Amino acid sequence: MGLVVGIVLIVVGLVVLGWFGYQYIGTTIVSQQGYSHTTTQLEQSWSGGGAASTTGSGDVRADGSVVRIPGAALGIMRVPAFGESWAVPVLDGTDQTTLAKGLGWYENTNGPGQVGNFAVAGHVVTHGQPFRRLQELKPGATIEVETREAVYTYVMDSSATVKDTDTWVLDPVPGHPGEKATDKLITLTTCADLFRSPDRYIVFGHLVSTRAK
Repeated sequence: MGLVVGIVLIVVGLVVLGWFGYQYIGTTIVSQQGYSHTTTQLEQSWSGGGAASTTGSGDVRADGSVVRIPGAALGIMRVPAFGESWAVPVLDGTDQTTLAKGLGWYENTNGPGQVGNFAVAGHVVTHGQPFRRLQELKPGATIEVETREAVYTYVMDSSATVKDTDTWVLDPVPGHPGEKATDKLITLTTCADLFRSPDRYIVFGHLVSTRAK
């Protein structure tokens, strides 16, 4: 009986290790491959050289208005400080299915390049871990968001660690509820720790340039 129990415990341990391995390594490999596929599809679609994403493609028009399609990719984010190869699609929504495919654009926040707050979420671990190095960014770092019509360049202003209930970071003017926005802002959010935590790490920035394509 003791031998049987020992074997069962070993098998259970291996299953648990395998599950954790997939969650923290396997999902990242799969998601990063998906990032590359989606960004390539977007670039080809924008250039007229290929079809739009099979999940549908959101669009940011020349006047800054946005066509929102839940789960659809609408842009590509690049952060030079993370290296030339770092390019992650930005998709509409922040549900877990969407965040497994890239960065998620919060509902009820403004679009890229618009007056107000363009707020984006991303995983710090698992599913491509796009914001794994977010806490390394320093004020002055640039954040680029490319859409069909333009490339928007933001500069990081500051960072903060808040609770997951501190939704003021998503306000049109973060920390000033009810105030009418006059600036074009960006807010990036992720978990503050590598494992589940009630804390969120936040990066705030503002738009410094827009380059039409």
